[in-house]
Amino acid sequence: MSFASKFSTQSLARICTRRPWITIAIWGLVLVAALGLQARFLSDALTTEVKLTNDPESIRGENLLAERLRGPRPIHEVIVVQSDTLTVDNAAFQERVHGLFGQVMGLGHDIVVSGGHYYQSNDPSLVSADRGSTLIPFIMNGELDDTTEDVEVILDLVAKANGEDGFFVAIFGDASFAFESDELAVSDIEQGERFGVPMALIILIVLFGAVLAAIIPIALAAVAIIVALGATALVGQVFEFLFFVTLMITMIGLAVGIDYSLIVVSRFREELNKGRSKYEAIEVTGATASRTVFFSGLTVVVALGGMLIIPATVFQSLGAGAILVVISAVLATLTLLPAVLVLMGHRINALRVPFFGRRVGQSDSGAGGGYWNLLTKTVMNHPVVALVFLGGLMLAAAVPLVDLKTGFNGVESMPDRIQAKSAFLVLEEKFSAGVASSTDIVIEGDVGSVEVQQAVKRLLVLLEADFDFMAGAATALKVNDEGEVGLVSVPLAGTPSGDRAIAGLERLRHEHIPLAFAGVDAKVLVTGDTAFSMDFFHIIDTYTPIVFAVVLGLSLLLLTVAFRSIVVPIKSIILNLLSVGAAYGLMVLVFQKGVGAELLGFEQTEIIEAWIPLFLFSVLFGLSMDYHMFLLSRIRERYDITKDNAESVAFGLRSTASLITGAALIMVAVFGGFAAGDGVSNQQVGFGLAVAIFLDATIVRSILVPATMRLLGPTNWYFPKALHWMPRVGIEGDEVSPAALAGSGDD
Repeated sequence: MSFASKFSTQSLARICTRRPWITIAIWGLVLVAALGLQARFLSDALTTEVKLTNDPESIRGENLLAERLRGPRPIHEVIVVQSDTLTVDNAAFQERVHGLFGQVMGLGHDIVVSGGHYYQSNDPSLVSADRGSTLIPFIMNGELDDTTEDVEVILDLVAKANGEDGFFVAIFGDASFAFESDELAVSDIEQGERFGVPMALIILIVLFGAVLAAIIPIALAAVAIIVALGATALVGQVFEFLFFVTLMITMIGLAVGIDYSLIVVSRFREELNKGRSKYEAIEVTGATASRTVFFSGLTVVVALGGMLIIPATVFQSLGAGAILVVISAVLATLTLLPAVLVLMGHRINALRVPFFGRRVGQSDSGAGGGYWNLLTKTVMNHPVVALVFLGGLMLAAAVPLVDLKTGFNGVESMPDRIQAKSAFLVLEEKFSAGVASSTDIVIEGDVGSVEVQQAVKRLLVLLEADFDFMAGAATALKVNDEGEVGLVSVPLAGTPSGDRAIAGLERLRHEHIPLAFAGVDAKVLVTGDTAFSMDFFHIIDTYTPIVFAVVLGLSLLLLTVAFRSIVVPIKSIILNLLSVGAAYGLMVLVFQKGVGAELLGFEQTEIIEAWIPLFLFSVLFGLSMDYHMFLLSRIRERYDITKDNAESVAFGLRSTASLITGAALIMVAVFGGFAAGDGVSNQQVGFGLAVAIFLDATIVRSILVPATMRLLGPTNWYFPKALHWMPRVGIEGDEVSPAALAGSGDD
């Protein structure tokens, strides 16, 4: 028994349309359950802390400190108080600091463990050189996820104090930065929805020329998002998701949910226009467009699955969340959508809009004029010119990729309204040691021995000669009760993930520590923010070629099985890489080099977020396959009938170009909406996805794919005899004759 006979999207559609109300009721229950799971468990399933799961040095050092010396890493916060007219020596300044400190400590030990200020300790490091600024440092109770919730009340307190009597007051720290980052992500989700959903609706109305047909894809996308968020809440009880996953689920869910249903609805309307009954139209749609959706979704899942092998929760969370929403969208498209369509029948064309939607949902004989017929004739008549000119244009767009620089954009890249940024800028200007990243040097061994004590002294001498370390501000050696674990903390100059800090840490790990502890029976580990960043960058460097190999290999296998060709998959992968390369290059051009950044409302940065290129590769490689599958399935469907490659390619381009372009514009609108947010990482992700999808659909799928297929001719479908053992699971099924329909009815 073949795979196709075991699983059939046609039979699935038939089952759902025979009992449509039961199908809809089942989905209704699923939605209620998903909403209940969200309300009860979603907040517990999310975390603000990025974790590395391959146990690198920074994690081992932090765990050693947590288990055997100081407990969980303390969450430090600092309130900055500044006046343009007063100094810390004025009574009004002192009164302001005492008042703020009392309010913070008055929140109780459950929120704030300890704190202090200049008027208690006379510590000169808490006062700026011009004596117009001072710091109120304190430690919060609990781990990062707990303190991220608790810090909201302190943020509100500080916001109210800011501006009173001319004092500038702001807060900076791990918890406050995490809280405001979370709030920014929520704001960007709302911004993306406000822009993307209305734009998608307008595009759908233009495509379909009917309001009801346009609403269905958006409703299905909403269903997919709700179900995916419910699944995230459930899975998150075992595996925590990074809070950013909700943004990804919403963004990817809107894109694929609308596109998948767009493909099915357009094919259903096309079959109705041929004179089929609604049941016949559903059967044909289930055998063709639904099968395309299934394999498109499978390809997206395969591509996204590459992120799951990376031992960092940022990739695992985003990959898993995106996979959940894609699966939800596919399931809803294959089951819920047919049930809705069969109930609507010809009413799918209700609420017509004049002048629009005349081409989408109609069969294409190739006759007539119009833009797409003109494009088809031009590409098919001049494939070499199209390939050389536009292929060269895509390669030119990818050229800036050579200057790609990755890292972490810190608080300084956040919007000006963010308290943490305001406080950070004062710290950077007035308190140079205040923005230095604390580097923890953890020693495991007989810490009280002479050998270890001398090694620590040698290390501090070496660090005093290294200008990237503030050895004078190093803490005294702390030792646990058993004398087996010691800790020395040394401030490291520069931003935690900047080039200067990373270079300094490299020297610390690979030069200073080996030299100072040579011949000493002790294990030395370096942890802290910079050490974490360095280990994260190492993970990306290590796993990038692995992810590329896995995604490309599995995609090649899937496409080979789907199209019974070895040429089509290889060509598809090359063209997909061209789209990804162009997207990378344009991201560098806009964000790093600033070309058009101000015009587009983007924040120019020196770096691209370290996780974004690998994430974009997986997502784009999967999403671009949607159009590729749709185009190739129509070409293959025609080729199986006519055996005429040139005519089949022309037919496939004519019959799908408007739909592919419309679907791409929807994705561009959705991703563009999220790119319009304030978070620089959201801007980079949204822009990268939007520009890649636009180029992929308009240039690659509509021009380069047909041009290369025209040039290759029958070679497109070359399938070596050595691979004939592979299962036959063609993307497009055979059209269904009315006589073959069992139990179908009339409209």
